[in-house]
Formats: sequence, structure tokens, C-alpha cells
Amino acid sequence: MEASAEISSKTSLNGYVMTGGSGNQSYAKNSSYQRDVADATKLLIQNAVSEHLNPRNFPGLETFYVTDIGCSVGPNTFIAVQNIIDAVNLRYQISNDKIPEFQVLFNDHTQNDFNTLFKSLPLNREYYASGIPGSFHSNLFPRASLHFVHTSYSLQWLSCVPKEIITKNKGRIYHIGAGEEVTNAYAKQHAADFANFLQARAREVVPGGLMVIVLPSRPNGVPHSRVSFNILNGIFSSTFADLAKKCLPKITTQDVPHVVSLGTRAITEGLIKEHFGEEILDGLFEHFTNKLVESLKDVESGLGVNLFLLLKRKDEDTSTF
Repeated sequence: MEASAEISSKTSLNGYVMTGGSGNQSYAKNSSYQRDVADATKLLIQNAVSEHLNPRNFPGLETFYVTDIGCSVGPNTFIAVQNIIDAVNLRYQISNDKIPEFQVLFNDHTQNDFNTLFKSLPLNREYYASGIPGSFHSNLFPRASLHFVHTSYSLQWLSCVPKEIITKNKGRIYHIGAGEEVTNAYAKQHAADFANFLQARAREVVPGGLMVIVLPSRPNGVPHSRVSFNILNGIFSSTFADLAKKCLPKITTQDVPHVVSLGTRAITEGLIKEHFGEEILDGLFEHFTNKLVESLKDVESGLGVNLFLLLKRKDEDTSTF
């Protein structure tokens, strides 16, 4: 499987976050697909912990440290965290070991809306919570301090746009149709970012600890142009082109395209606002909804998979998985 790379015209993406708050256009209200992914991985996480986490690797452990990297503003992060805690609790019960307390470290960029995140914390949670601001492409935690790392739908975002393609991708907001050189440049950047992420986490996870990575991916052999997210990006790109030409037809709204448009806005609004200003947002996404209505069959015909990766930190102290 080959992970897809999200595209932006900005050179650095280290301050880019999802739309905060709890309003109608917020990420919290428009991330149902990501929630479905979190629900779908529950059994996979339970099996991973049951088969690969050994409480005897942590003798006398008082506190079990969990982090969700790229947590955004909730509520999906709370679902993922609870899935992990439930699985670890069950594993300790089966092995007749004393169940430790849980400390959850919620990570995202410094500009993330941590206020909304912590206001939304479940009242009946069975863990202590704290926020860790910063980029996951570098070290975030002390050496050998984490027992379980989780990240979902975060690592497809790059740390920056490759400098060599900034002048070769004009008129596009993503790589389809730009040629192999541009696609390869993004793939190279993704590989470098992924390696940096793994190196940082290997330093931070205790021997015997686990890490789960969930990524939207392109199945082997499927052209980039037939991947669901790339089809959406193509429609979004043409929406920008229409806006530039002022070719905006009367708006029509249907439920499914409207939901997809709101979800896209919750993810991309901050980035668009930074480059083009806030005044274009409403018209842009209304037109995007209209174009989704026209292209719904193309979107539904797109292909893609969610890649679930499980890594275990080697028991010996080699700082690798």
C-alpha cells in the first residue's frame, strides 16, 4: 500500500490545524467519517493489545501513558483513547496483573483549539488528561515515556511542500495531472516525514510498547486519479478555478454532497483562509457543494483503503521498532 500525500501551496505546514470550536462548520461537528474509522479500528486495537502487549514488560507500573497524536478538537480522539484503555484494562485483567492508572497526552499543533478539546472531555473518563502542543515530525515526549501511541488520519499531512515543485505545480492545489516529477517529489517528502516521525517515536516509546497508525491509502495498482480523496481534490481544484473566473452558478444543495463539503471545509478552512482570505470561504464551499452534486457518481466510484499499522518497540534498548 502507498499512503497518499495531501497537497498545499504553503511551504511549511507546521501551524496548520482543523477548524476549532463547536459550531456548524467545526471539525468537531463535521468529522463523522473519521469517527467511523475510529469505531472500525476498535476490534483491531483490542486484538493488537491482547496479542502483543505484555504487562510483565512493565513490572510495578503505576501509570500507563497513552498519547493520541494529531488529536484535533474531539470527539473522535476520545473514542480512540477509550478503545485503547478498554483493551489495556482487559489485558491486565486476563493476566491477573494490577491495573495501572492512565495518563492520556493529547497532541496537536500549537494553534489547535485545545480549549474546545478539554471542555469536551468525557465526564466519566478513567484517565488523567493533558495537552502536548507541537509538531509530531519531531520529538514531543521524554525518552522511553510512552506505553501506547495512537495516530489516525494525521500522517498523510506533510511537514512542508517540497521546494522543488512550487514552480512546477502552478494552477493546481494537488498533484494529479502535474506529471511524475511532482508526484515523486511529494512521495519523497512523505517518506522523509514518515522516517522522522518513526525515529522520534522510537525514542519516546518504552521497550515493549505499541504504536498504532491509521492512514488513508492508495491500493497498489490503482491510479492516483481513481483514488476517492484525489477525485474530491480534483473537484475542489476546479471549484477554485471557477471562483477565479467568477463562473459561479446558482447553488443547489443535497444531503450527501453537503455533508462532504462541510467535512472538507472543517479540514481545509484554516489553510485557505491564510492564503486567500476569509471572504471567499462561503462562496467557495457553496460552489463546491454544487459541483459535488454534479459529480457524485465519480466520487462514489473512487477507490481507497484505510491502512492499519501496528508497531511494537523492541524489548531491547535499541531505539527502534
